[in-house]
Amino acid sequence: MPTAPDPTAPSLQVSGLAYAYPDGHQALFGVDLTIARGERVALLGPNGAGKTTLVLHLNGILGGGAGTVEVAGLPVGKRHLAEIRRRVGIVFQDPDDQLFMPTVREDVAFGPATAGLRGAELEARVTRALERVGMAEFADRPPHHLSFGQRRRVAVATVLAMEPEILVLDEPSSNLDPASRRELADILRSLDVTVLMVTHDLPYALELCPRSVVLSGGVITADGTTRELLCDERLMREHRLELPYGFDPRSVPAPVAGG
Repeated sequence: MPTAPDPTAPSLQVSGLAYAYPDGHQALFGVDLTIARGERVALLGPNGAGKTTLVLHLNGILGGGAGTVEVAGLPVGKRHLAEIRRRVGIVFQDPDDQLFMPTVREDVAFGPATAGLRGAELEARVTRALERVGMAEFADRPPHHLSFGQRRRVAVATVLAMEPEILVLDEPSSNLDPASRRELADILRSLDVTVLMVTHDLPYALELCPRSVVLSGGVITADGTTRELLCDERLMREHRLELPYGFDPRSVPAPVAGG
C-alpha cells in the first residue's frame, strides 16, 4: 500500500535537488526549499534561472537527478505519482494549454472524473471549484467564448477541483487587464491552499506573497519577506530583477499570510 500523506509535514520539502538535462546543461545545482502549509510564496529569478525545471520536479514530470522532493511528506517518485499529481496542481501561463473540453463544466470535471469521481460527488466538486473562482454561472459555456481572464480563472478551477495540497501558478498575471488582475488576486487571497507563484511581476508578488525566494543560476540565492528582497537594490541588480519605473515597494502594505 502507498504511504499516506503526513498531515504534520510541510506542503513542500526540496532537499539538495540537482538536475542536468540530457544535453548536459545543468539547470539546478542543489536547491533546498521548504514551504509550510498555507504559505503563499513567490518564486523569482531571471530567465534561465531554473524555475521551470524546479516546478516540473514537483509533480514528477522531471526526475532522475540528485536530491529529494517531498509533497506533504510523500516522496515524489513512481510509487506515489498519481497521488503527487493530484496534490500538486500546476496552472500554466496560457489557459488554452489546460482547457480542451466543449464546456467549462466538462473541463473542470475532467480531472476528478479521471480519478474516479462520479455522480453527485463529482458535480459538487465541480460546482465548488467554479464558485471559488467566481465562474459558476459560466459552467455551460464553451471556454473559447470566454475572455482571457475568465479562461485563466477556469484553468485555476480545473486544478482546485482536484483539491490540491499546492497550487503552482506560472506567471498568473500575464496578459491580464487591470480588472482581471485584481479579480485573480482576490481569488488567490481567498484560497486555503499552499501557493507557489512563479512570476516576473514583482508588484504582484508583493501584493500576494508575504515570502519570496530568488532562484538564480540553479540555486536559491535569497529567501525572505517579499518586501525586504524587493528593497535590496544590490540583490535585484545582481539577479536581473527590475521593478516598474517609479514603483516603491515600501509604499505598498505588506501582504498578510493566509489573507
